[in-house]
Amino acid sequence: MDGMATQIAPWLSVRNATEAVAFYRAAFGATDSDRMEEDSGDVIVARLSIDGADFWVQTDPDASPDALTSLSVRMILTVDDPDALFARALAAGAIEVAPIYEDHGWRIGRLADPFGHHWEIGRRL
Repeated sequence: MDGMATQIAPWLSVRNATEAVAFYRAAFGATDSDRMEEDSGDVIVARLSIDGADFWVQTDPDASPDALTSLSVRMILTVDDPDALFARALAAGAIEVAPIYEDHGWRIGRLADPFGHHWEIGRRL
């Protein structure tokens, strides 16, 4: 592979990528490094990064979790201070699924973002 490191970057389908980008910036401090927009300025697709961990969001209401009957993907975001990031995400509009707790060598909690994706936010103890 001509010197490139192998990577996997999740691609999240959401009902509105413009709103999703704003939420992930507010909740997790995400930055966007690549985006495609409609002439109106609405985001079609954006590549976001949380401290170097890349993921993509795309406006695709028919495939977003809130349009489906079951959850298919859950993200785990490993950070130094899960309590602070969990609180930040809640303040930005996430919904708590499980509070921060310690078990099996992790300090971790789970929340749902406004687009139906679940995020485990934690760190190894």
